[in-house]
Amino acid sequence: MTGGDEELAKDLGLISALAIGIGTMIGAGIFVLPGIAAQEAGPAVVISFVIGGMIAMINAFSVSELGTAMPKAGGAYYYINRALGPLFGSISGMGDWIGLAFASAFYAIGFGGYLADFLDGATVTLPALGEVALLPTIVLGPLVLTDVQVGAVVAGIIFVGVNYIGAKETGGVQTAIVTLLLGILTIFALVGFFSFDWGTVAADGSYFPEGTVTILPGAALVFVSYLGYAKIATVGEELKNPGRNLPIAIIGSVAIVMVIYTILVGILMGLIPHEEFFLETVENAPMSYAAEIVFDYEFAVVGFEIPVLGVGVTSITLGALLATASSANASILASARINFAMGRDKIVTPALNEIHPRFATPYRSIAVTGAMIVVFIIGLGETVEILSSAASVLHLVVYALINASLIVFRETQPPEYDPDFEVPFYPFLPIAGFVLSLALIYFMDPLATLISAVFVVFAVFWYFLYARSKTDLSGILGTYILDRSEEMPDVAVTAASAVQPESDDEYTVVVPVSNPRTESTLLSLASVVAKANGGRVQAVHVVEVPDQTPLEEGSEHLRQIDDESQKLMTQVRERTETLDVPVDVRTVVSHRSFEEVFNVARRENADTVVMGWGPDRHWSAGRVERPLDELTHDLPCDFLVLKDRGLDLERVLVPTAGGPDSVLSAEVARDLRDQVDADLTLLHVVDDERQLEEGKTFLETWAEEQGLEDATIRVDASGSPDEAIAAAAADHTLVILGATERGLLSRLVRGSLAYDVVDDLDTSVVLAERPTSRSLRERLFGR
Repeated sequence: MTGGDEELAKDLGLISALAIGIGTMIGAGIFVLPGIAAQEAGPAVVISFVIGGMIAMINAFSVSELGTAMPKAGGAYYYINRALGPLFGSISGMGDWIGLAFASAFYAIGFGGYLADFLDGATVTLPALGEVALLPTIVLGPLVLTDVQVGAVVAGIIFVGVNYIGAKETGGVQTAIVTLLLGILTIFALVGFFSFDWGTVAADGSYFPEGTVTILPGAALVFVSYLGYAKIATVGEELKNPGRNLPIAIIGSVAIVMVIYTILVGILMGLIPHEEFFLETVENAPMSYAAEIVFDYEFAVVGFEIPVLGVGVTSITLGALLATASSANASILASARINFAMGRDKIVTPALNEIHPRFATPYRSIAVTGAMIVVFIIGLGETVEILSSAASVLHLVVYALINASLIVFRETQPPEYDPDFEVPFYPFLPIAGFVLSLALIYFMDPLATLISAVFVVFAVFWYFLYARSKTDLSGILGTYILDRSEEMPDVAVTAASAVQPESDDEYTVVVPVSNPRTESTLLSLASVVAKANGGRVQAVHVVEVPDQTPLEEGSEHLRQIDDESQKLMTQVRERTETLDVPVDVRTVVSHRSFEEVFNVARRENADTVVMGWGPDRHWSAGRVERPLDELTHDLPCDFLVLKDRGLDLERVLVPTAGGPDSVLSAEVARDLRDQVDADLTLLHVVDDERQLEEGKTFLETWAEEQGLEDATIRVDASGSPDEAIAAAAADHTLVILGATERGLLSRLVRGSLAYDVVDDLDTSVVLAERPTSRSLRERLFGR
């Protein structure tokens, strides 16, 4: 069962959104990296954290605008794929996916380091082996796994297992985790402030013992600490007032985390002498080492001396374990969403996203991600900076492409792009984000950059060898260039053509169905259109459920709906004359059936939608908010709306006054003539008999242009289109009527059809509308 881009309950407030971003970022970034980064930059690592945060902040502005423009999009991959096309979509999708695997391995190593510190010296007695360390060093031939790596592998397997079986983190749990972490870190900062020593910061007589040139490499190393804020954009649809809360949450979480990092890392530099950061215990667990310094005293209560050291160090260690576990789990969860998005767009095989029959999770995707995480831990676990740097490089590539996508959206202005928040100082800020993101890669560890480059090159090869022939989505930039090929430089046109998708672009007719028992006529009409164009029919049963019902894969109730729907649709397909056209059947569960018709059309890349109209269909109810999508966005494809009074395709009437919708009417009529041998009559209405000859000339010319020379010509001089259509329909079995420029679908929902005669006829009517570029005023009031 597929829910598509369902509308989720807007139950996440600003605090919950901030908790998602802060909780994802405050992990190994503060509990592991200061020890490694201090080796690189010394006390100046504080500046490195600030620089990394400022670059993240610039990128956060771009993510905020894109997130408010497309709150249902699901993250960076969608923005880039939509703006720059599937080649860059492949790079960003796989870069994000592999980058999250590197980050998860890094978080798991952080978890393993603090677990090893927590269990230091702990043993267990086994009957056959005697006393064994809880986290032993394992030697497998030439492969040696340290106690930290062993802990990380165990943790990684547990995190992957949790995601595999479907346990998930709720907004409330995430808020509780963040509150606990901030409480622990606040206490540490307050107590640590009184132990801070400027002499420790400049023990070698300088704040830059490794030189100022190490600040930027340090910033590159710690950038992985700021990867969590983009996750907020993926839950934009669930946010209350996303236009306001989403940018505040994204930008605010980066600002808050940057302040926290600056304070805590600064305190660490005043507690731990520079040379001690090179000790293994400090490198793996710097916060626990600092806690031993900060909390090394006792206080008296009613005559008892109570040591603070154990409580303080244990609290810091448990906080570190909780933070790294939360970050690793969130990264694995996010990777599955990216794979789903790529599978939907046919960038990767849909088999990767197969749902587990019991757990209702994308188990294959999670298993592949988990295998990569374990390999990274084993192969690179002793060089944590490689894991963090590789994660940073791949995400910096993605952030650079996000900024480029923002510029493409702004300059091309597609109809669906309507952000509530706009980046200030455009275009300078996104250009700075693009340049700084790529520039920071220069300062990364060369091996990490090489490993990341291999994955980027793999993504490019993957696109040309696999995805290019599968996907049928073209980016806005490529389409924009090719549509203006005469104005554009030859090199730009050549490049755009070279990366365009090469899918077979099979003609697709989508049929949204509200009641499978009564929809055979829709399938019949759709089959004629599909047969004439050598295409297929995608029948989609749209099941509307109350807002209180969650749209979740694996829900037993929704699975029963899907099973029953499949049976009903199969029966309808078997008793319907489909002209040997392939008919696929799917079920979509949605809170908003009208909007879901548009969502299905976009997801299936439909050429035509054939939908029914009448009191027995969900979308006929037409609540006030339902037409907003149609009013503010262009139609995704041609729409044919059937008012069924017993479908008979024998004698077809096509009224016309010209225009794109009349052209669509002519195409449908031509399909009916060619496929089922329908007799066609063309009708044109003039004001009086003096215009009869002029009307006849127009109609004959129009018929010739549309390939309908064999149709019967009928010119009516009554001056009343309604009366003329009603009179002519009396001896016809079907009327195909083009919409006016006012917008057919929005008027259907509001209960105001283009022609009142449609309600008065006894004949079935097909209302046809073709996508056109209309301003918002024209959509609301007509031209």
